[in-house]
Amino acid sequence: MSKKLKIKKGATVTVIAGNDKGKTGSVLEVNPTKMKIKVQGVRMQTNLDKKENVLVKTEGFIDYSNVKLVESGAKKSKAKKKASKTKEA
Repeated sequence: MSKKLKIKKGATVTVIAGNDKGKTGSVLEVNPTKMKIKVQGVRMQTNLDKKENVLVKTEGFIDYSNVKLVESGAKKSKAKKKASKTKEA
């Protein structure tokens, strides 16, 4: 059973543990079943693209518990409809 995560895609987080401690970045991807997230510029991994024979640097997943939420992502604004009460005389 996966836990509901407070960190969503697009949120800004700070790494609080590990080799990239102190770095901040936006969340690129969230995996709620494994409780892992990808943060922009954190845990960079070098992969070989075999088709073009080029080294490509990509972000790797880090554990959810190693980050702290700085600013939540774009919040959806809920428009409240005001009921207009008209009195008929």
